This record gives sequence, structure tokens and C-alpha cells, in this order.
Amino acid sequence: MEEDKETGVVQPGEKNPLLKFIPNLEGDVDLIVEDVFHLPSPHMTPSEMLQLQVIIDERVKQDDIHGVVITHGTDTLEETAYFLDLTVQATIPIVVTGAMRSSNELGADGLYNFLSAVKVASSNEAAEKGVLVVLNDEIHCATNVTKTHTSNVATFQSPQYGPIGMVTKRGVVFHHALVHHETCTVRQISKNVVVLKAYAGMDDTLLSAIETLPVDGIVIEALGQGNLPPRTLPSLERLIGKGIPVVLVSRCFNGIVQDVYSYEGGGKQLKDMGVIFTYGLNAQKARIKLLVALENTNSHEAIQNMYMHD
Repeated sequence: MEEDKETGVVQPGEKNPLLKFIPNLEGDVDLIVEDVFHLPSPHMTPSEMLQLQVIIDERVKQDDIHGVVITHGTDTLEETAYFLDLTVQATIPIVVTGAMRSSNELGADGLYNFLSAVKVASSNEAAEKGVLVVLNDEIHCATNVTKTHTSNVATFQSPQYGPIGMVTKRGVVFHHALVHHETCTVRQISKNVVVLKAYAGMDDTLLSAIETLPVDGIVIEALGQGNLPPRTLPSLERLIGKGIPVVLVSRCFNGIVQDVYSYEGGGKQLKDMGVIFTYGLNAQKARIKLLVALENTNSHEAIQNMYMHD
């Protein structure tokens, strides 16, 4: 991305501005460059994410590759990272990075973040940790990291958990261990999963509309620990009755949804209805997980089990 100095408008450049710096990288690193997409991150879809996964696993099988770095726009970076975390079979270090400032802007952070990502991808300690996100000297796991600020260079945070490591001038340090999870085999992305956000006074208007649409799954950002206004329940019950999985997350940044409250629309009633509870994912990642899950199974129990350990 480049900033127009007269108007302040930011636009994609003709090519990745980092390419001109690659020949001058220090250290014992041999980079193989592949320009897969040239897209602003809001243009990314799960189909492009799947193409990335296929390319990564194929290259790792064919070539002597010890790590992968993916440069990505920041708006949907966390979704791509999490999709790859769920689907890439390779166990070598895989790092996603980006920039909050344009390449020609004062204080541009893209090159620094890229060099940090290469450091992490070159580290043996980064293997078998799933997909990592590296920006601003911090290493985050794909499951927990999210963009928290529209423009700050420290935008990527992992609420409740924090980074799992850091990049220093002398190398890479990991200070948290990760819980291992199985990856999924996905050959296509063919399902339609939508996200709704609950609010005070919400009724079933949107859910009723969804009943008439070709929707395969729903993620709802619930209130608090996992509660919904009571007027949403009639349509919700009909959708679940039709076999459409409904996944619940919280609109809070910290904590998990639980079946604690037993009033009408409370978590206990939702759980009894068959709503699937997550274990701390945000809505955009819960959607990615449901897209992946639905390519493997339609079983309510199997999908619920996939969310038991996010």
C-alpha cells in the first residue's frame, strides 16, 4: 500500500514494496518468493485462504522449505491466519505478518515486521506451534489474536491471553506453551455462514429473514456470558430444528460463553435448544471454524466437539 501525499488516500501499489529489500536480507536465510495474490485484505475470501493452504502444503512437500512467511493486509489477517491454523498440514513454522502504515509513510512498519516474521519462521522453536502472527515485536497464536485498533501499530493483541513470545534484537523468545489441536482436511469452501450481533431489544426479524435464504450456519455474538433477548427464540428454534447449526460467542472481548443463566433467552435455555457454545473464539473466527467444519460433517455433536477446545 502507498499513501498519496497530496490527498492522504491509501491505494495498493503495483507490486509488493518489500520485494526490493529481499536481496539484502542479513543472515543465513534463502528466500523463495511467490506472489500469490495482490489484493487488499477486505477482498480476501475463504476461497483464497484455501488456495494459500494448498500452496503451502504442496510447496513444503516438494521443496526443502523450513518456514513460511505470508504478508497480508491487516483487516482480515486474523481470519486468514486462523483458517490456515485449522487446515495446514505442515508442521514447519508458518508466520503471517502485515503493516499498519503505508510503505511510503513516515514510520512505516512493514519492513520491520517482515524481518521479524522471517526471524520467527527461521526459528526451530516456532515449529509445531500452528500458525503464528508476528507484528510489533510480538508473537501471537492465530487462535487468540485480533485487530483491536483501526490505526495503531500495536493493534494486534490477544485479549485475556497475551502474546506467546517476542522478537528481540538477538533472536526469538517463546514464553507460553500452546495447546495442540488437530487440523482438518478441506477440499472446497462451499457453505454460507453468516454472523449476527445481539443487542438490547433484538427480535427475530433478521433470523426470520435468514430462514428464507440459502444459509448453512449462523454465528451469533451474544450478550454477556451467552444470552439472547427472548424475542429471538421462535426463529432460532425453527432454524435449529431444520438442522442449521447456530454457534454462540460473546460480544465481550474477554471470557467465554457458558450456560449459566436459566431465564428466558439465557444460556441454559439456549444450550438445551441445541445452540453450540464456543470456548473463547470471536465471531469472525467462529465463522471460519464453522465453514471448515461443515465441509467435513453435518453432525451437531461433531461440530460441538470441534468447538470444545478453540
